[in-house]
Amino acid sequence: MSNTPVIGVLALQGDVREHLIALAAADAVARPVRRPEELADVDGLVVPGGESTTISKLAVLFGLMEPLRARVRAGLPVYGTCAGMIMLADKILDPRSGQETIGGIDMIVRRNAFGRQNESFEAKVDVKGIEGDAVEGLFIRAPWVESVGAEAEVLAEYGGHIVAVRQGNALATSFHPELTGDHRVHGLFVDMVRADRTSESL
Repeated sequence: MSNTPVIGVLALQGDVREHLIALAAADAVARPVRRPEELADVDGLVVPGGESTTISKLAVLFGLMEPLRARVRAGLPVYGTCAGMIMLADKILDPRSGQETIGGIDMIVRRNAFGRQNESFEAKVDVKGIEGDAVEGLFIRAPWVESVGAEAEVLAEYGGHIVAVRQGNALATSFHPELTGDHRVHGLFVDMVRADRTSESL
């Protein structure tokens, strides 16, 4: 078995191309995922930033929501950025009408918590598990985590708010590392996927 994992990027809406580039830079085979049969062929999945309400509705429309939930429940490694973090939350504090999530992390998330589009900013974030300098985090209409359950591990905080969380094979960040050229968070996720594949093959 090749040790190069195949990682999908949920390609319904958002910054898909940037994640494909970042994953390739982190030594993964990256491909877009739009259909259930494409989801079945990946070792891990990234849920990108974008508009969480739109991603939710399109996932239902494309018949992906239930397969996504089933695979995440079964332990598929998954990484969500910004809107992707909202999609991986078990609960949203202020959901839009009809908005659904995939779930997977026992956390409550507040949408657009850091402000509107014109209040976007870049900041250095110390992320647990990533060596070297702080990660350059780009916050665009970013959520933050109001609270986490006992099984969720807080990896980073900024301005007194939780901005990176991991629970088992699920990872989420409020910010967009794929837009800064710093691929270390993607590298962390690729390592999670490799570890999962190794444990399955034993």
